[in-house]
Amino acid sequence: LAKEYHPDKNPAHGDKFKEISFAYEVLSNPERRHIYDARGLDGIKEGGGGGFSGADDLISTLFGGLGGGHPFASFFGGGSGGRRRKMRGQDMIHTLRVSLEDLYNGKKSKLQLSRRAICSACHGRGGKEGASHDCSDCRGTGIKNIVRKLGPGMIQQMQVQCSDCNGTGTKIPEKDRCKTCKGEKTVAEKKMLEVTIQRGMHNGQKIVFRGEADQEVFGS
Repeated sequence: LAKEYHPDKNPAHGDKFKEISFAYEVLSNPERRHIYDARGLDGIKEGGGGGFSGADDLISTLFGGLGGGHPFASFFGGGSGGRRRKMRGQDMIHTLRVSLEDLYNGKKSKLQLSRRAICSACHGRGGKEGASHDCSDCRGTGIKNIVRKLGPGMIQQMQVQCSDCNGTGTKIPEKDRCKTCKGEKTVAEKKMLEVTIQRGMHNGQKIVFRGEADQEVFGS
């Protein structure tokens, strides 16, 4: 982006280049980013850092949940802002093959799922009560920021899953882990669902079973 909006290449976008440079200075400096998270652009200005009128909008865009579809989002690693990313479990999709006769007459069919379920032995804690603590490697976010220099005036910041806690943001000492789930908080299980094929259904039509995919534990 710095190269794309550099004044030598795009003289008309000189202000945009300044905004990008200023936003990077704020976001790549832990102290200044902490001030911005707490007090916004006004806090940066009061600290003698100056600022640009469009920089606040740019930083908000970078961390405003626009995701990878926005050109700035991929540059700075998306819109999570250091928070844990997942707020719900992933959808699970299964294909059920039926005959034309089944679609015409209707039918009830069985579908067996293999999924993860919250461990009943530790109630999803993963270990003894109070044993879980924030991962020190990612500070409890479950993600790490990696900054790479691509060339003169060009950098790339990416967010990757923390390998130390496998993206959970928490860790449990081995001696305190649940013997059933080994600290994973969930266990593998098989579940049978009854699927009702209604008369007149079309090829590719979806039947939704809410809450029947993998169960996950959010937070610690």
